[in-house]
This record gives sequence, C-alpha cells and structure tokens, in this order.
Amino acid sequence: MNTEDIRNVRAVILAGGKGTRLRPLTAVFPKPLVPLGNKAIIEILLQRLAQAGFVDVTISTGYLAELIKAVCSDGSRFGLQIDYVGEDEPLGTAGPLSLLSNLTDPVIVMNGDLLTTLNFAEMIRYHCEQQADLTVGVFPREVKIDFGVVDSGQSGEFVGFREKPTFHFDVSMGVNVIGAGALKHVLPAQRLDMPDLVLKVHQTGGKVACFRQACRWLDIGRLDDYALAQEEFERDEKAYLNH
Repeated sequence: MNTEDIRNVRAVILAGGKGTRLRPLTAVFPKPLVPLGNKAIIEILLQRLAQAGFVDVTISTGYLAELIKAVCSDGSRFGLQIDYVGEDEPLGTAGPLSLLSNLTDPVIVMNGDLLTTLNFAEMIRYHCEQQADLTVGVFPREVKIDFGVVDSGQSGEFVGFREKPTFHFDVSMGVNVIGAGALKHVLPAQRLDMPDLVLKVHQTGGKVACFRQACRWLDIGRLDDYALAQEEFERDEKAYLNH
C-alpha cells in the first residue's frame, strides 16, 4: 500500500468518553482536549495523521461534543477533511462504527487521547500484507510487583519464591485496523467494545494480527499518566509532532 492508497483510508477517532479517571480535569473539557504544551492531545494526533498521508477523518463524539468540534472544526488547518458522528447513548469503543456510512476497507480506528510516535501508515500496510480481518496495535509493558511472590501447589506446599518480580506483557495501544470481515460484527445501535470485537473475529474464524513497532506510546488514563506525558512531551516535542 503506497501513499496514494493511504489517502483513501478513512481514520476514525473515538472521542466520546467522559475520561472519569482524569477528573477534575475532564469535568470542564473532554479527555482528547487535555493539553500537552500548547496543543490538545487530539490536535497532535490529527497532525500526525495528516503527515502520514491521511485525508478523511471521522471523529465520534459524545461527552462535551461541541468543544471538540470547536477545536477541530472541519480539519482544514491540519490539511484534513473532518466530519463527525454523535452517540445518543454510549456505544463503547467499537459500536460507534455502526453510525458511519462511509467506511473504507480497511479503516483505522484509534482513541482520541493517544500520545504516540506509531507509524499509522505502516500499520495499515502490515494489516494488508497479513490479509487480516483486524489488526491490533500492541506495545510492550513491564509490570513490577513490589512484593515477594510465593508460588505454591494446590495442596499448599511451597514451590518457589520470587522477590519483586517483573512481568512482561503486550498491551493494546488503542489503535486498530479493521477490515470488512470484522465490521460485519458491529451491529446498529448496539454497544460493543473493541476487545469484544477482537474476540468475536477470532472466535468466528477470522484472522486477528498484532502489529509491533519500535515507537513511543503513553496511555493517558490517570492523572499520574498525564503528568508523565507532559514531561515526555516537553522533553522531546519534535518526536511527536514530526512524522
């Protein structure tokens, strides 16, 4: 898939959540408008999409939708064409796709609070090469347990002891490429979260691929995470603003 093909892929940004874990910040504006430097997170995301070659973007809104529309407008200042769909009732992280009538095959869907250097175009190319129905962007994370972990058998006998072990996982980045074979599971006006869609595709024999890339990614879900994102963005702003 070349740059011209990327121009024909629609990007969908999920911006309808209330961001309750980021309160009190999100009591006055939605999470995608939380600022990093002098920009809202969603502005950084839109800039990266434009630089990657995307043109058409749909933003799914809910909570404080008018504020998101006021900031993003029609997308012209980013070099994009932005339209909007609104959720009357929360539809989850996959359900809003049922509101769109102009989806492409594939479509890239992402959370509106992403701070990442992930190459979205490369992820779509990988999805097409794998002939996948759905591709999940994954990122390696370490989880350190600040306790001594005791391993024991079913009858209670001691098996082993690990002092403050570190576990390694691949976590979802909140970026997914979805093809027609997966979209058929998204039903009108029915709530559906992305993990459930991934499982539906897998359980019905569809192909789910995982895309890994050496990039930066931060989950801005809690106030502590947001503080870390502010520090990271201030330290190397160019990495996130220049594709």
